[in-house]
Amino acid sequence: MEKLIRTFGNRDYIYRDTDFLKKEKKYDKIIAKDLSEKELGKELKMKGLEVEKTEGTILKFKQGTYDSATGQAKYSKKELPFLLDKMTKLHKAQSKDTLSPLNAFFGVALFFFVISSFWMFNPKTKIFKRGMIFTIAGLIVSIILLLI
Repeated sequence: MEKLIRTFGNRDYIYRDTDFLKKEKKYDKIIAKDLSEKELGKELKMKGLEVEKTEGTILKFKQGTYDSATGQAKYSKKELPFLLDKMTKLHKAQSKDTLSPLNAFFGVALFFFVISSFWMFNPKTKIFKRGMIFTIAGLIVSIILLLI
């Protein structure tokens, strides 16, 4: 099902796993010693980190290396420019973030504008009835997509 949603005619329309506008930044950090692969991924904030090779105390992964004896991690990450990164994080806000009430307010405001648009047309007109049909169809499709 995910493949059906993700692609249409061999093109990605929803998910774009590209590095467009991203710049590579190199890091050299001292972090906790003797971390497991999962803990290292969390500490470096890298999803799907996989250790490819282990040479003594040095763990090598695709983006860099980690010395489990000293805690030194040398790695590179591709990141968006500062302003674009902040805008992206606004769209990925979680409930624990400080801006989550702003997101909730924006959602309520959009809902108000959608509902108030029903009073723009006289209920006896053809365009109002057609709009109600589209609204009901949209609600049904939304509920189906939520249940999938």
